[in-house]
Amino acid sequence: MASFAVSGARLGVVRAGAGGGGGGPSARSGGVDLPSVLFRKKDSFSRGTVSCAGAPGKVLVPGGGSDDLLSSAEPDVETQAQPVESQIPVDKVKSVAEEEDISTVAEASIKVGAEDKLESSEAIQDIEETVIDGVTKEAEKQIVEEKQRVIPPPGDGQKIYQIDPMLEGFRNHLDYRYSEYKRMRAAIDQHEGGLDAFSRGYEKLGFTRSAEGITYREWAPGANSAALVGDFNNWNPNADTMTRNEYGVWEIFLPNNADGSPAIPHGSRVKIRMDTPSGVKDSIPAWIKFAVQAPGEIPYNGIYYDPPEEEKYVFQHPQPKRPKSLRIYESHVGMSSPEPKINTYANFRDEVLPRIKKLGYNAVQIMAIQEHSYYASFGYHVTNFFAPSSRFGTPEDLKSLIDKAHELGLLVLMDIVHSHASNNTLDGLNGFDGTDTHYFHGGPRGHHWMWDSRLFNYGSWEVLRYLLSNARWWLEEYKFDGFRFDGVTSMMYTHHGLQVAFTGNYGEYFGFATDVDAVVYLMLVNDLIHGLYPEAVAIGEDVSGMPTFCIPVQDGGVGFDYRLHMAVPDKWIELLKQSDEYWKMGDIVHTLTNRRWSEKCVTYAESHDQALVGDKTIAFWLMDKDMYDFMALDRPSTPRIDRGIALHKMIRLVTMGLGGEGYLNFMGNEFGHPEWIDFPRGPQSLTNGSVIPGNNNSFDKCRRRFDLGDADYLRYRGMQEFDQAMQHLEEKYGFMTSEHQYISRKHEEDKVIIFERGDLVFVFNFHWSNSYFDYRVGCLKPGKYKIVLDSDDGLFGGFSRLDHDAEYFTADLPHDNRPCSFSVYTPSRTAVVYALTED
Repeated sequence: MASFAVSGARLGVVRAGAGGGGGGPSARSGGVDLPSVLFRKKDSFSRGTVSCAGAPGKVLVPGGGSDDLLSSAEPDVETQAQPVESQIPVDKVKSVAEEEDISTVAEASIKVGAEDKLESSEAIQDIEETVIDGVTKEAEKQIVEEKQRVIPPPGDGQKIYQIDPMLEGFRNHLDYRYSEYKRMRAAIDQHEGGLDAFSRGYEKLGFTRSAEGITYREWAPGANSAALVGDFNNWNPNADTMTRNEYGVWEIFLPNNADGSPAIPHGSRVKIRMDTPSGVKDSIPAWIKFAVQAPGEIPYNGIYYDPPEEEKYVFQHPQPKRPKSLRIYESHVGMSSPEPKINTYANFRDEVLPRIKKLGYNAVQIMAIQEHSYYASFGYHVTNFFAPSSRFGTPEDLKSLIDKAHELGLLVLMDIVHSHASNNTLDGLNGFDGTDTHYFHGGPRGHHWMWDSRLFNYGSWEVLRYLLSNARWWLEEYKFDGFRFDGVTSMMYTHHGLQVAFTGNYGEYFGFATDVDAVVYLMLVNDLIHGLYPEAVAIGEDVSGMPTFCIPVQDGGVGFDYRLHMAVPDKWIELLKQSDEYWKMGDIVHTLTNRRWSEKCVTYAESHDQALVGDKTIAFWLMDKDMYDFMALDRPSTPRIDRGIALHKMIRLVTMGLGGEGYLNFMGNEFGHPEWIDFPRGPQSLTNGSVIPGNNNSFDKCRRRFDLGDADYLRYRGMQEFDQAMQHLEEKYGFMTSEHQYISRKHEEDKVIIFERGDLVFVFNFHWSNSYFDYRVGCLKPGKYKIVLDSDDGLFGGFSRLDHDAEYFTADLPHDNRPCSFSVYTPSRTAVVYALTED
């Protein structure tokens, strides 16, 4: 046996003949994006007929001119009577897989025959009377959990017009969109037994293990022949040839060895070899659960990942409940070490998670989880959608990380990429079966010219199965608590938001440029997430501001919980390019509060893209190269440093205070990380003959210098302390989700912004030199106020110009349309938060 090194882990492989993949560029051929039937027999993974996109010309699009999903060329398949189970309303169906789970619990004390599947309350009662008490309680617990995991049926989709009457003018489009969603739900219910069964494609496709052996299935209708190759059979393409059904699904069963061991050893390399229209090629299975890049090789290898029970990670801690307000720490495992190296899941678990908890965040959002062959893509050019990145460790290591986060009370959100896929043909989905239209649109529509990546065909039955199953896989197998969906704007419009300026005109959102198939997919995946995982969080990255984006699907919306308030960091970049003397208070407030009523936002002051080489973080915009020479406390500061630290704190607090119901920070920005991110790279040759120089594949700038924020002799420490205090203030008062919000002052001459959130009063003085004595602050509630956060505190790198023991009593003097007021001293470039106190 030999082994691959995977970030501290070793996976044994059988060292056999060379395995590799050839294959030239993808050839374009006829589209294969029409749905048909994949498996006609009913089995333990599906209540009814399992269907998939099949061979060209076989079937029609669901609902395309007929209620029958199949063409007249296949009358024998769907003219048969449907199984009784598939005729049961979706909200009444209990899947066979669920029944087997409950039966397994009972097997400890009684044997349940095949005819005794739990189909009725009487059967459940019989078991309750027979099984020992401990097992009974466990069965009852599972039954309760199953009852909670129900995907509700579609609603009428009409509430959106009550929420936003302006949508009435676009009723034709919106009603059509909702009818398409209902049609897809009905088709999935009819032919897959519901969205629950449909989203468990990983139980049928890819590698599945039974007591008798291993089954491997792959949907590749463009291939002429296929064989499973790998270390287990010395990469012999004639040893394990696969059979193809009429709908393009290739299958092989490998019985156990004579000693009962699996035919494919855990940790060994596997690929599917296909004769395709583009030639013979080796591909990593589309549903592979782990992929590794061997030392000295460029393409990745698919790994058969099925560790023995004693090596599988067992979760110990329950998933936290969804908090009312989200405070998200956005992170990247690989660059999360102060050392110039690729960090591991284990180190992130032990070193970074406690830091996030201490800082006061209640959620960690992790980028670059899905395997991506190009490290510098920031994880956005995904090659293997079901595989966690092997750069950082094994799947068990990732599970351990997530479990530790749950122990700390942190939600773990995954930055999931369903908007596009890597252009790679050797180790990705591009040209998988030798055609241009397998998982993607053909021609220019299937290529994102700016991202150099492939674009999914969301109207394809099998693409829906693949992506819905992918979302569920991460929630089910790894216990992620939700997703941040990347690039949603690119999905929802055929122009992908490129070279388009959204003005807010509703015609920009609901017209021929809208990709209705993609929007319907987003509705389906949000149905799945919220139905089966009620505590899960769904955040969408949408820059367009599409109305209905964060309204429940049943009401006619797209179904996200939050949208990223992407206009905010753009506004700060715009302002930072000019002196703060020219900043308009009303402009800042308008940008922060310009969001749709009843649709929640996650706000942020700067994006992770700004940390990349060639761009600038807020700290760098403010302090520039002075950060390298004047951040030590034993040296004199400079006016640029003083200004930068003051405004860095104010910008973050006003963004959190007014910008949304959630807040996000990219790791390191809490203390003004001075270094950019430059992924290791070599020289790159462009098509025009020019060469972009690399950085000698250095990791020196691909890390996070947490030591700077911790150093008590550097000014970075004060910025980090302020961010921590800001998070804990929100934890205590919950101001981001307070129903009471009132902006009482936007004074352009004074450069002052004053607003109320809950029982807190925020006072921002952005003036560069003027401090104001006896400045009157209007408020709603009378009483005594005290300072609970002061950006000028010496602990935060300020000048300590305020007395924190002072008490501020209101007077019955209306001010700024508020019924009472109190007077304060507001120093220049400070933000102070006052809280109503009872004592």
